Amino acid sequence: MTNNDHRTYPETIGVVLAGGLARRMGGGDKPMRRIGGRAILDRVVERFLSQCDAIVLNANGDPGRFSAFGLPVVADTVAGFPGPLAGVLAALDWTAANRPDARWVASVAGDCPFLPRDLVARLHEARKKEGTRLAVAASGGRSHPVIGLWDIGLREDLRHALMVEDIRKVDRWTGRHPLATVSWPTEPLDPFFNANTVEDLAEAEKLAALAQ
Repeated sequence: MTNNDHRTYPETIGVVLAGGLARRMGGGDKPMRRIGGRAILDRVVERFLSQCDAIVLNANGDPGRFSAFGLPVVADTVAGFPGPLAGVLAALDWTAANRPDARWVASVAGDCPFLPRDLVARLHEARKKEGTRLAVAASGGRSHPVIGLWDIGLREDLRHALMVEDIRKVDRWTGRHPLATVSWPTEPLDPFFNANTVEDLAEAEKLAALAQ
């Protein structure tokens, strides 16, 4: 729980999508890899927590491995590890059950240690201005589909897409709806840099010094 008295946007629940299999790093929990002596996930949570009214982690398997973070761990409600859309749906369902007054969920990837501190505010500003129920982040001319803002009211549409239509790609589903896109500069660093490989971890060590 955080104090949102200083915010201009409505109650928003955050979800960190921490369920990646990290195949390009040899397996394991990618967000638990360390940069500058801190777990990537620790950096993600620190930047995201102040922007949301509560945060949950989406991950499958033993939730105990995340116990140090003191956050609810929500597993996919769709079988077969269908990807980040299932994590978003799990967060929408958790919010509907546990925070019924909240209408919005913001999602971020668990391997993005340099998230912008104005992420949720700018996503809300864009979706309000454009009259949409979805908003997504972009940088360097590229959209980041899993970093976005989701209207709780779309969860049954998303459930149908996942369970009946077997849709897996995030932008295939969001493309059905009006979508606001918010771009961030990539200098001095891309705030959506994500660590996918061992080489990326080495690069992240250098970028950590530039992150504010």
